[in-house]
Amino acid sequence: MAAKLSLVLFLSSLFIHAALAAFVCEDLTNDVCAFSVSSAGKRCLIETMAKNDGSVEYQCRTSEVMVEGLAEYMETDDCVNACGVDRKSVGISSDALLEPQFMGKLCSPNCYQKCPNIVELYFNLAAGEGVFLPDLCERQRSNPRRAMIELMSSGDAAPGPVTSEDTHAAPGPVGSEVNAEAPAPF
Repeated sequence: MAAKLSLVLFLSSLFIHAALAAFVCEDLTNDVCAFSVSSAGKRCLIETMAKNDGSVEYQCRTSEVMVEGLAEYMETDDCVNACGVDRKSVGISSDALLEPQFMGKLCSPNCYQKCPNIVELYFNLAAGEGVFLPDLCERQRSNPRRAMIELMSSGDAAPGPVTSEDTHAAPGPVGSEVNAEAPAPF
């Protein structure tokens, strides 16, 4: 009977310890917040909060963005440096995908093959822009300028309306014809 009671107490203490040791974004300091994932599998992010005196305070918060397969994960400083990201940045934008220096770091083997959390984040940002990050990285390695042009021209933009000003546009070079249905060559 004493052995059963000891086993029950031991197991309950493990569950209590696990519950208390949960990785909660709000408990992280700002210098390790960004690029971390909570125990619940949600991304941590830095938000600003205005104080009564007009100054701004930075706080680590839990986002609603779930990360598949990564929980209780904190990106290493080596990955932050290799990928060219900044833990102190507030918010994240797909605009970084247009910067050749950033893309060079993100697509480098030290980042792309060793830093799954950062790569997954930018993979999702690229997908939101209609771009497949592995293809973009392959183009970045072979022809960085073309990769940026393709990224900027991604998406199926509808042609704008024809105005009376368009009818007075200067003609193109002699012998050039533009097929309105075909995309422009790079």
